[in-house]
Amino acid sequence: MFKRTEESKVTSWFFEIDRKLLYTVLLMILLGAIFAVSAGSVAAERINQPWYFFIVKALPFYCIGLVTLFVSSLLNKKTILGLSVLNVVVGLGLLLVTVAAPHIIKGSARFVSFGSFNVMPSDIMKPGFIILTAWFLAKMKEKFGENIFSKHAWKIGWISWETYLLVFLPTLAIILMHPDLGTTMLYLGVLCVMLFIAGLPWAAIGTMAIGAVGIFLFAYANMSHVHNRIDSLLTGNGDLYQVTQSVQSIQHGGLFGRGDDAFIKQSLPDAHTDFIFAAITEDLGAIMACVLLGLLLYVFKLLVSDAMRARDKFVFYAVGGTAALFVIQTSINLISTLRLFAPKGMTLPFISYGGSSLVSFCLLFGMILAIVREDRWR
Repeated sequence: MFKRTEESKVTSWFFEIDRKLLYTVLLMILLGAIFAVSAGSVAAERINQPWYFFIVKALPFYCIGLVTLFVSSLLNKKTILGLSVLNVVVGLGLLLVTVAAPHIIKGSARFVSFGSFNVMPSDIMKPGFIILTAWFLAKMKEKFGENIFSKHAWKIGWISWETYLLVFLPTLAIILMHPDLGTTMLYLGVLCVMLFIAGLPWAAIGTMAIGAVGIFLFAYANMSHVHNRIDSLLTGNGDLYQVTQSVQSIQHGGLFGRGDDAFIKQSLPDAHTDFIFAAITEDLGAIMACVLLGLLLYVFKLLVSDAMRARDKFVFYAVGGTAALFVIQTSINLISTLRLFAPKGMTLPFISYGGSSLVSFCLLFGMILAIVREDRWR
């Protein structure tokens, strides 16, 4: 359709970038904005605000997200690494603010308030975490070859497991203590996938799985909201209002949706955020919901394809980690919506209302588009 008739940075960017992935991400952002109007109007009415309240509130984040996506996709690998360091430093700084002066929403101290906007540091840090973990694994491969998990790789040094864990474990501990078990398990899940594709032995994977179970049991024993939600899910007793309304909203949508007759979502808490998939299904029906699922799977497929074609180990790990983050977060959101697991407050990438989540995913995918382009054409 397009012919390359001139040489410029923008022209090179357009013809070298993974346009399928870029177009799919842009489509998802557009759909997210449309769904934010539909589902957000109901949530706005519950707090005595006009129907357009949430979409107007989200517009600055959509603008920032789109600019972030395009600008970061133009950068080179060196700049991406520098931006990732800045991302993690800022995220860690805001995480410390949540310890000293948290902004608490629904019992969770995981937010920092900037006037009328609330920022979630653990969301902001996701791009930097994946990019720097990929860089670290690639450097470990350069230094130790295929034996990056041997005892020699544990010697103290700038490129060693001690240095990495010195940053990662305290960060994870702060996120867990917010309390935010869902995001903690998300980070651990992504790290496990990245370590697995880097060659982590099965025995070590089993040890990490046991550690994850230990964290879950600790949370179950010491965090009342985790205990109550798991008990409610297993026994069918207790506070099941959210997930019950979610399932009923999906069932009411039928194949083709209810449109203006979609009344169950009006009493669905967080219809524009955690349970937006249920609101979409009631509005537009199961067929359109399956189309959305297909779109999400297509993004995952594109990421896996880019990872498998990567020539640079760093790019392979970064794109693989992004695919893991995308599919794990999507799965957590959907299984909660379908009442297959306790609600975890996890957004549906690019679709749910949420400024921190949208901007962080735009930054991450922009970075991925940039390093994939450089790896493929340089």
